[in-house]
Amino acid sequence: MQNERLRVAMTGDGWTHASLANAVGVDPKSVERWVNLGRTPRRETALKAAEALGEDVHALWPALRQARAARAISPELVAVYDQRADLPVSTFVDLIAPAREHVDVLVYAAVFLHEAYPRLNELLRERAADGCRIRIAIGDADSENVQQRGQEERFGHGIESRCRLALMHYRSLIGVENVEIRTHGTTLYNSIYRADDQCLVNAHVWGANAYAAPVWHLRRSGDGGMFDTYAQSFDAVWATGAPVAG
Repeated sequence: MQNERLRVAMTGDGWTHASLANAVGVDPKSVERWVNLGRTPRRETALKAAEALGEDVHALWPALRQARAARAISPELVAVYDQRADLPVSTFVDLIAPAREHVDVLVYAAVFLHEAYPRLNELLRERAADGCRIRIAIGDADSENVQQRGQEERFGHGIESRCRLALMHYRSLIGVENVEIRTHGTTLYNSIYRADDQCLVNAHVWGANAYAAPVWHLRRSGDGGMFDTYAQSFDAVWATGAPVAG
């Protein structure tokens, strides 16, 4: 079924399939399908097209209103992994390596990073030397919440030991310009690994170790999305943390 509203909007302003396609960054055949077959583009593309035409996006594609209300998948979601163990450490390294402004790590321990990639501190030093702000928040081994997590995961005092081990790994970075390390005693609902506008979120599941819990990869696409939710959570925990002295 032809999208008559879109056809009229284009004709009135002298748009062709090719010119509108160029304006929104798609193939002209896509525009042809929108007009002649009534296809509905992705929301981000539809918004660009509506802006170019000076039209209301929902008037051009009414289905988008219903789709937005029913949508269950965030546009910021890049990938979901069944468990952290499915990700090679290179996934975390590749996230951090190109960072220019922010690297934020919120964990209890996450010693797997140093164990699998001994050059991690060197990489963080390189990022910091280029002006990237590095913030590492590690669990306070003496805090009630860390000790409780050990009981919940049936890991006993192991989690406390790993928190102390993580601090040992990062200790050589204390005093490095643009690097801050803090300990926190908050309940860790998610481990967060953020680099500029991307992050890996390791959800935590009661009774399971973090390596067996899901991970989602997010890329920020605008204000108020999932990415911002986790970035703000990091900031809130960071504000409670205690700086680690040299």
